[in-house]
Amino acid sequence: MEEISQTQVVQNESVAGELRLHEFKSKIFRNTRMLRVWLPPRYEAAGNESRHYPVFYLNDGQNLFDRATAFAGVEWQVDETADRLIRQELIPPLIVVGIDNAQSDRIKEFLPYRSFQPPVLRPQGKRYPSFLMDEVMPFVYERYRIARGPENTGLGGSSLGALISLYTVTERPGVVGRLLLESPSLFVSNRRIVKHSRRCRLWPEKIFLAIGTREAGREEKDKQVVEDVRELERSLRRCGLDNRRLLVKIDEGATHSEAEWAKRFPEALSFLFGK
Repeated sequence: MEEISQTQVVQNESVAGELRLHEFKSKIFRNTRMLRVWLPPRYEAAGNESRHYPVFYLNDGQNLFDRATAFAGVEWQVDETADRLIRQELIPPLIVVGIDNAQSDRIKEFLPYRSFQPPVLRPQGKRYPSFLMDEVMPFVYERYRIARGPENTGLGGSSLGALISLYTVTERPGVVGRLLLESPSLFVSNRRIVKHSRRCRLWPEKIFLAIGTREAGREEKDKQVVEDVRELERSLRRCGLDNRRLLVKIDEGATHSEAEWAKRFPEALSFLFGK
């Protein structure tokens, strides 16, 4: 594949396996970012040339694989976790695509609604579903052997990255079949996403939803963010998502941090893609 020769391969002690960086230009957001593509063991092995792989798209790609680029130097350890679970045959080999955030424009891109806390009066998040499905996904399909269908397609993120993932599956249902919502910022815009979600009838086949009990650092606010997750859970249950399809974690004492999301990632990945 010609594009691969133009792609940077990350090689340092913080990265397990093969991680490729693609510079990606978006017409929808009119900016440029990196896509970080992690390949499973033996992707290039003889005999696997015709094999197609499930794919998991994750927001805030800088924080997933590499301490050197992660917020506060703490990564999700997505590469180590995926490599271990694949080698243990607990999940099938899959490709993980980390979508870098837009740094100073991150909040604008991840907010679909106007917000006063945080203050964003010109949000761009309603463009995100098209950015992902009409730009990022075709780019990845052209360059890697990706299995098609919602059962082979995951999406997720944390905080505002989880908020925009939730918004995306409600706006473009039927594309994503595996959804990871870590510490979702459901409070934004007077909890509008929670109300919006009640109207959705076609949900991904599997959803992992998690929140810590010490996310905000203030008792009243901590209780509210947990209750928001519980309310979203009730909406999903009413739509028929049983324990086989929905796993909710209320993580006692957990804070709003990369370290906590890294701790929960093995269980999330096993639930969403496990055999």
